[in-house]
Amino acid sequence: MSRLLFFSRVAFLCNICFLVTFVIRFVPALKEAFFVSTIVIIGLVMSIVINVMVNLFCLLMVMTRKPLRQYVPLWLMITNFLFFVIQVILLIK
Repeated sequence: MSRLLFFSRVAFLCNICFLVTFVIRFVPALKEAFFVSTIVIIGLVMSIVINVMVNLFCLLMVMTRKPLRQYVPLWLMITNFLFFVIQVILLIK
């Protein structure tokens, strides 16, 4: 289960890049850098993919009645789920 904790942390970092990507839209001076393009790819592509995987695996563990809080902190699960909801809403729009 240490893999779940690792991927939950990676999903959290990708979700932070997702937020930074939306901030970059409003800051025109940062749009022409290699670092910015890396943040955008991580924020828009990887965050959705990894977040879906992490949330599906957490849902699977909940459905099989395994103790999820033993492996992943509650704040991390809630944060990743909230980002997942925001990403789904933006994807549907």
